[in-house]
Amino acid sequence: MRKIINSYSFGKIVIDEKTYNSDLIIYPDKIKTNWWRKSGHQLIPEDIRDIIKEKVEILIVGTGAFGLMVVSDEVKEILRKNNIKLMAQKSERACKTYNSIPKDKKVVLALHLTC
Repeated sequence: MRKIINSYSFGKIVIDEKTYNSDLIIYPDKIKTNWWRKSGHQLIPEDIRDIIKEKVEILIVGTGAFGLMVVSDEVKEILRKNNIKLMAQKSERACKTYNSIPKDKKVVLALHLTC
């Protein structure tokens, strides 16, 4: 059953009534906490290897409260080649988008919680 995001604010997210304070990835069947990107505020191919293996339909990237994380062109190309739709949005909007995706879609949310 897909997770439900109860709330998001700078540096904090509540998922299924549990609070998290570090960047994370919500997979269809688990949550990876303490997600750290190799290049900090840039999402590069190495950061999404496990997501590609999941054979998802949609990847939502929460780029931070102020949208400072950038999705590299290489990531965009890898996602295109794997037929994965990319939705890169500021984190608050990304959480709302995640909650609104139909339950029959296989979706992953990769979320930067701060800047």
